[in-house]
Amino acid sequence: MPRYFLELSYKGTAYSGFQIQDTGTTIQSVVTEALQTIFRQPFALTGSSRTDAGVHAKQNYFHFDTELEISSRQVYGLNAVLPKDIAVHRIVPVADDAHARFQATSRSYRYSIHTQKDPFLTETAWLYPFPIQKEALQEAAAVLMEYTDFTSFSKRNTQVNNFNCQLSRSEWMEKDGLLVYEVTANRFLRGMIRGLVATMLKTGRGTLSMQGLRQILEAKDCSKADFSAPAHGLCLMQVNYPTTILTLS
Repeated sequence: MPRYFLELSYKGTAYSGFQIQDTGTTIQSVVTEALQTIFRQPFALTGSSRTDAGVHAKQNYFHFDTELEISSRQVYGLNAVLPKDIAVHRIVPVADDAHARFQATSRSYRYSIHTQKDPFLTETAWLYPFPIQKEALQEAAAVLMEYTDFTSFSKRNTQVNNFNCQLSRSEWMEKDGLLVYEVTANRFLRGMIRGLVATMLKTGRGTLSMQGLRQILEAKDCSKADFSAPAHGLCLMQVNYPTTILTLS
């Protein structure tokens, strides 16, 4: 059966996460309902990357199978049905065996922090009004690049075969008046980025040394890390695929 990739972005504030679950409205449930409203037939969506409740995305993907011929014109109608905090950017035909989740080669996230109260940032950045040594943050981000086992930064009860992640980017920077952490890896663990951010901020405040950060990483014990960074500061920026995946578009 023909397969399509659907690219979308969303503000996650009002949702209980990306993937359908038993309780709460999710991005997947809303998009599925919108597709079924437009095309008047059932759809089964597979997501590329899970995001938790309150987390946002500039780019994420679903794939689905259908015998219907779907064109770019129908993106307009779909967006008219969807709520204002979810936007579909394109729906493209792909190979029948293309997989939105398993064929993603890496994902890029951004965590945003503002240090002064701003009503326009309350749902998309963490208010952290404390002095921060930015050089220490950058050093901490570089330390992470030396490791592949992030057991200490995975929340409990995570059902994975291993805790290995290969980071290809880990960097703090100032952008548009915000302090942001940008990270790219082949995979991420549950709660991992929020744990990294909150723990690195301890180095930025001088309450955790670089050696202390290394000890947390090497302990392989999530009770050593700090997971206090709230979900609303996190945004999935990009999901990357081999160039062949979207060539049919």
